[in-house]
Amino acid sequence: MPDPRLSRRHVFGYAGAAGLGGAAGVVAGRATAGSDDDDAAERVGGRTYPAHGDHQSGILTPTPAVGELVAFDLLPSVDRTALGRLMRVWSGDVAALAAGRPVPGDAAPDLAQAGVSLSVLIGLGPRVFDLPGLAAARPTGFQEIPPMAHDRLEDRWSGGDLLAWVSADDATSVAHAVRRLTTDAAPFARPRWTQRGSWRPVDADGNPVTGRNLFGQLDGSANPSGETLTATVFSTDGWLAGGTQLVVRRIEMNLATWDELTRDRQERVIGRALDTGAPLTGTAEHDDVDLTAAVDGVPVIAADAHARVAHPSHNSGRRMLRRGLNYTHEEWIDGSWTSSAGLIFTAFQASIADQFIPVQRMLDQGDALNEWTTAIGSAVFVIPPGFAEGAWLAQGLLGD
Repeated sequence: MPDPRLSRRHVFGYAGAAGLGGAAGVVAGRATAGSDDDDAAERVGGRTYPAHGDHQSGILTPTPAVGELVAFDLLPSVDRTALGRLMRVWSGDVAALAAGRPVPGDAAPDLAQAGVSLSVLIGLGPRVFDLPGLAAARPTGFQEIPPMAHDRLEDRWSGGDLLAWVSADDATSVAHAVRRLTTDAAPFARPRWTQRGSWRPVDADGNPVTGRNLFGQLDGSANPSGETLTATVFSTDGWLAGGTQLVVRRIEMNLATWDELTRDRQERVIGRALDTGAPLTGTAEHDDVDLTAAVDGVPVIAADAHARVAHPSHNSGRRMLRRGLNYTHEEWIDGSWTSSAGLIFTAFQASIADQFIPVQRMLDQGDALNEWTTAIGSAVFVIPPGFAEGAWLAQGLLGD
């Protein structure tokens, strides 16, 4: 069940109809959690999230301004028992960081701070379930994403045995938490890749708004909520009850060629107005998408428009909880600087096989946005349920 501390306004998110090019969902999901006070429930920044609960923070909590995802590879010597030790250590770290306390042995204790909307989400990659004694515990539907026609995946952004996803209001708090988690993981795992991104979840007055991706698109308006959210995202099976499955896709955007399009063409590709986010069949952002609307026999929302291809009714009702971060990346290659930009797309669901993969195949075959987007990274993780005080992450999987 969802965290009982969810406000009476429940969960409300902003997400694209389902996907951006090579991803089954352009993200930026946002959900309120925490205080019963309406002002606190509406506030995106300046929060302190509890470390303990039915679900890990970072799933239902609002998308803050800064996020960093770090994937790790387990060292060859790590077995089930050793992984359990790391989960105990990380659980203590999560509890301290969430409360704004230094973790044991923190070399920079003054950087620990409450009220920065910090959350730490821990995940387990596919190879964890290849460890002796864990094969039977692999969750139903948890699998790697099969190759897609428009993918151009790079090893440096893909895979991983463990995930630590840290989010907060500021980059300093994120960097500090990542440093502590990485240091404590060193006897067990080494970093494989790091992806950093940002989001703008509020307007100039600090009011929550739908953020925009780097195409200028409001991103977005249709995340599940209430009972639909629970059924969409959370497992009810065995040790994973209250946990979920996560897809991470790094989506590179061709901004140069996108900028060459007329605004009208951009809106027809998406199926939504750029200024308001309203579907081309409506007037407001949260209006339902009318896939039957036509003018002189021509559909208002084109057959390959993102809003149509990604719509749940076009995908047997499949949904996911989607969150995302904009990224820019520069590196020195062959004597010159090269740059790229795009979206770190993430989707939570109860079953990757039954939810993400079928939608992704539909998008791969027919989404107009494929011309301007390419998936260059892909990873999947099981997200264990939350833990109570005195317990630890993935205890139901790794405990004696």
